[in-house]
Amino acid sequence: MIKRGNFVIEGNGKNDSLGTGRRKSSIARVRIRAGQGQISINDREFEEFFRTPQLREAVLAPLVATDKKESVDVIITVSGGGTTGQADACKMGIARALKSFDPEIEPILREQSLLTRDAREVERKKYGLRKARRGTQFSKR
Repeated sequence: MIKRGNFVIEGNGKNDSLGTGRRKSSIARVRIRAGQGQISINDREFEEFFRTPQLREAVLAPLVATDKKESVDVIITVSGGGTTGQADACKMGIARALKSFDPEIEPILREQSLLTRDAREVERKKYGLRKARRGTQFSKR
């Protein structure tokens, strides 16, 4: 039994399924084990970490699609990027961890494209321009 923040984590970690999710510059490391449906992100409550309903739905999408929301505990460590990138990284990490937890649900996750990596990244800024592609405003005089 390990105590992290407000959470008491049962078990020694040997029966855990791991998954890594990435989106933009965010990386989420996800640990799933059989449990009662608790979700902790960076040692905080799920509702406290993601405050908007859109982000919560995005993170819970793999659990809802596979009906595992009440039967697994999820422990997530996420870093980098903003809230949207972190939510999508968590979504992908949960989907990958669920795939290793129960390989039979992979077609369900694949059908809803929850295992597909969104490879879009921010384009770098070029010199002489204001942003990656936006130039300076034209002035006749």
